[in-house]
This record gives sequence, C-alpha cells and structure tokens, in this order.
Amino acid sequence: MTDLDAPAVRPANPRFSSGPCAKIPGFSLDLLADAPLGRSHRAAIGKAKLKTAIDLTREILGVPADYRIGIVPASDTGAVEMALWSLLGARPVEMLAWESFGEGWVTDVVKQLKLDARVQVAPYGRIVDFTTVDFDRDVVFTWNGTTSGCRLPNGEAIPANRGGLTICDATSAAFAMDLPWDKLDVTTFSWQKVLGGEGAHGMLILSPARWNGWKAIPLPGPCQRSSG
Repeated sequence: MTDLDAPAVRPANPRFSSGPCAKIPGFSLDLLADAPLGRSHRAAIGKAKLKTAIDLTREILGVPADYRIGIVPASDTGAVEMALWSLLGARPVEMLAWESFGEGWVTDVVKQLKLDARVQVAPYGRIVDFTTVDFDRDVVFTWNGTTSGCRLPNGEAIPANRGGLTICDATSAAFAMDLPWDKLDVTTFSWQKVLGGEGAHGMLILSPARWNGWKAIPLPGPCQRSSG
C-alpha cells in the first residue's frame, strides 16, 4: 500500500487543482435562477434548500439512512475542526498524514489541542502503511490527499470491529470515488473540490453507532476541560 504506481493515464479535463474545480458540463448561471439570494438559512426557502442538499448527498453518495448528515460553516476545515475539538480526548489518538492538509490536522491536534498523539507521516507520493495503525485509538486521516493525490484504494485495511473512531477528511474523495461508510465514523468534505462549488460550507457525516454513543456518554473533550 506504500508503493503504489503512478497513474498511467492523464485526466481528460486538466481543469483541476487544490482549489475549486471545473463546473459540471453545461453549467450556466441560469441554473442559479431560483437561488434565494439575501434570504436567511432560517427562512422556509433556506431550510428547504438545505434539506434538498442533504437528501441529494445521501442519495448520490449512498450514505446509509441511519447516518446523520449536517451542513456546517467554514468549509471542510470547519467540519474537521468541529470533529477534532469535540470528539478527541477520550481515547489515545493516532494521526496519519501524507500531504499538507493531513499535516495541518496533525498540527492542530498536537500543538493546539496538545494531545499526546502518535503521528505517522508518509512522503508525497506514498501513504501510511495501514497495517501498522492501531484502530483501538481514534484515527484521523485524509482519504485522498488533496495536494499529493495519493489515496486509500479501499477500506479493507480498516477493521470492522475497532475500539476507536475513524475521522476521515474526504474532501477530495467524496463524489469522485466510493467511500466505505461502514468503515468511517466521522466523514467531512466540502462542495469546493469535486463538485466545483464554493468553499463556505462543509459537510459532516456521523455513523449511527458513534452518534448514539456520543449522545449517551459525555466525552471529556478539550473544550469541556478548558478554563479559557
């Protein structure tokens, strides 16, 4: 898994990058004719738009019916930060990184949250050897490295029976490749990458087992412990 060959075929459409990507074929501003500009997300039309986005996300990505899907502010970054600051701290943590965004989450957890995390970093062009990962810890990783393009081929390396959470930044994977929802407890992404949308909103998807557990057991996360 650490010695993957480089792709042999170049993309047909070169208009992609670490930022917003190409729009869908046939895109025009006419598709935004019914946009509720200037209206609050609390208004009926705003709530309806949000519900439609959530329903279509579940349908297109095949998210199971008992998973919770939320739209949050601050793009994928906001969604990841919510997960890190709210959920980590109850168990040991393992951080996996193979490109700049993954390394950013390492910095947040180690330097900002100040958790004693085990960190595994792979060089650009490779990913961490998942056979060495302790999934009884809470494990944080990107599915597809935005700046390196290296990704997990599938979820086979993630055990079905694990003691910790899998927290996956899938912002450059969602809508581009299949995600094994039974192996992902917390999944985040934005509309910015594969959909070529704006980056103001993030998506946060929670598995039912973890969602029910979080409701029943108040985790001693860093925010609760903070006196600042």
